[in-house]
Amino acid sequence: MIHILTVDDEPALLRALVLNLTNRGYTVSTADTGETAISQTAIKRPDLMILDLGLPDLDGLDVISHIRRLQPELPIVVLSARTGSTDKVTALDLGAVDYVTKPFSMDELLARLRAAARRVNIAKPIIPITLGALSIDLPARLIRPANGTTAQLIHLTPTEWRMLEVLLT
Repeated sequence: MIHILTVDDEPALLRALVLNLTNRGYTVSTADTGETAISQTAIKRPDLMILDLGLPDLDGLDVISHIRRLQPELPIVVLSARTGSTDKVTALDLGAVDYVTKPFSMDELLARLRAAARRVNIAKPIIPITLGALSIDLPARLIRPANGTTAQLIHLTPTEWRMLEVLLT
């Protein structure tokens, strides 16, 4: 599941984004100030960020600069009422991967989020897979009986793990 940090100081817009994104399978956290966005990024390490430039405490462009130092690989999609090309160019030069102006289409925003996720290859976590009497947890590299006991762990070489991962995904 992809975790998105949505940063905007408009409560109605935040609620709409949370509802739409959650209904489409995303995990969503919100922040209504730039400082909150920076601290949540450091703590929660989101996979994507939707950022409004017009925040009450910090300019969104400054938030992008701070975020780049904390999590340089984080894709930031700017969602802003600022329509001037100077703001767009500055945001993109600072490290935003896309810029959407308000008002916006939810379908377009979702498409841009999917594109941003593809650009950085955000992989959805793989939950343990049950095959017959076995439970396979690829991230933990564990194969055990599906009933949860650890007495009979199955050991694989790194090459065997990679082959199993390719076959299962």
